Amino acid sequence: MSQIRFFALGGLGENGKNMYVVDVDKDLFILDTGIKYPSAELYGVDEIIPDYRVLIRAKDRIKGIFLSHAHEDHISALPHILRDLNVPVYATNFTMQIVKDLLKEEDFNLEDYTLNTISQNSIIKFGGVRVSFFNTTHSIPESVGIAIHTLDGVIVYTSDFTFDQSGHIQYHTDFKKINELAEKNVLALLMESLGSTLILNGGVNQNLDHKLNSVFANADGRIIVSLFSSDLKKIQRVVDMCLSHHKKIAIIGRRAQRIVDIAIGDGYLDIPKSSLINLKFIDDKNKNDDKDIVALVTGNRHEPFFMLQRMCKKIDRLIHISDRDTVILMTPPVPGTEKMAARTLDVLYRSDAKVENIDKRLLTAAHATGEELKMMMNLLKPKYVVPTIGEYRHQYGLKRLAVEIGYDPEEVFILDNGDVLNIKDKDAFVSKNEITVGDILIDGTAVGDVNDYVMKDRELLAEDGALLIVAHVSPKQKKILGEVEIVTKGFVYVQESEEILAKVKELFYKTSEKHLNGKYINWNEFKRDVRNDINRYIYQEIRRSPITIPVIISTEL
Repeated sequence: MSQIRFFALGGLGENGKNMYVVDVDKDLFILDTGIKYPSAELYGVDEIIPDYRVLIRAKDRIKGIFLSHAHEDHISALPHILRDLNVPVYATNFTMQIVKDLLKEEDFNLEDYTLNTISQNSIIKFGGVRVSFFNTTHSIPESVGIAIHTLDGVIVYTSDFTFDQSGHIQYHTDFKKINELAEKNVLALLMESLGSTLILNGGVNQNLDHKLNSVFANADGRIIVSLFSSDLKKIQRVVDMCLSHHKKIAIIGRRAQRIVDIAIGDGYLDIPKSSLINLKFIDDKNKNDDKDIVALVTGNRHEPFFMLQRMCKKIDRLIHISDRDTVILMTPPVPGTEKMAARTLDVLYRSDAKVENIDKRLLTAAHATGEELKMMMNLLKPKYVVPTIGEYRHQYGLKRLAVEIGYDPEEVFILDNGDVLNIKDKDAFVSKNEITVGDILIDGTAVGDVNDYVMKDRELLAEDGALLIVAHVSPKQKKILGEVEIVTKGFVYVQESEEILAKVKELFYKTSEKHLNGKYINWNEFKRDVRNDINRYIYQEIRRSPITIPVIISTEL
């Protein structure tokens, strides 16, 4: 009998940062390594990754990192993690190409890492454990579910999937493989739950095509479409629409251009070279405003919104949106970009362009809805169901669906990051908060240098600003030399607050007297008292708490 443990370092009770670990008799199998985007209050943070450092001491037991598909919330933490955990990585060809592109961007030497390309027919053996794969349908090609075969049964991780059958054959689900797994005794199903609260959306794709067709047919001038660069299925849909209406296609967005190039090279995007055009910078002769142009404005997260705003304000170098243009928004806001999306809509309407904001319900076909989740459970017939990939309400929604089709509530485990599901002799129990989990905030390139204290300081800077007091002090003469200078940033407008700043200066002299009368100067205490006295006065006067920094320089004339 095997001792099986499952836990998440990210991805449970949140949207993004997916990283799951299956432990079979002390051998660790890591499923996905994703990022989460920060919300507005995390000032200056670019992305959030799972705190993977708990795995460093177990590095020798890690058999590999298995990636399900090439979306950022499933692969983009990999460059950070590989620096500390140089373990083998397994992914399908397309996903691996995107991974290599990510690693090259971070100046990795690919030859130093074990990057294994697999197909859905690969079977990888690790002692008594085998890992196999099965094709799933998602908005990006070569998405796979991952199955870990143990002596006690199979642990199946679906990752993101749908059962949408209308796409290209390269996106089709392999039902034969799923049925073969069902015959092998599925012990636990780790299933996405993001769409568990959605009702079955039949006919969504036809409705979307009908909507796009009508917009293309009625547009007099140029068409500008906003898309997420990783949503290749929708990019292909818009491209097909352009071809049927004999339009020229321009793709805008640096990262998108790279993903699109890889997808065209691998045959996942079918865009005839003759229909692709490169836009030149706008000048007196070139306006890029031919009416047969369709510009695909692509990027991740907030980038399409940001680029559209630049185009409306006429500061973009390729496109200036005017009243002759039609703008199609196919980028429903992702968590953290809602304000940016709302502001972009406002700016677009001010530009007098014709704006078509595609209904979110026509765009959400990338995650399994309630009926599809039930279907996956009925196909695989697992003993236990573990909702993954989603916030608590989504996990709860999946539990409710499982109970609807006959599962006992005790057989569905809603876990938090750090909880461990233990399965022994096919019996399961949960130990709460067993694994240390958390977020690593990435600001620039350094990992782990942005902690709660740094974020608190940034919050204070954003709310109340900073106050610097610069003074030269002679330790020999025990006196202040020259003028004391006060610098404020984001605190108060100097000319209207001369009285307060004069009082701050007066307080500084008063506090300095105590420290300059003794035998020697304790610089740390001197600065601490200056900071405390000034902070107390400012809070009493104007109810603000700026970050106060005394810069006291030891000087001799």
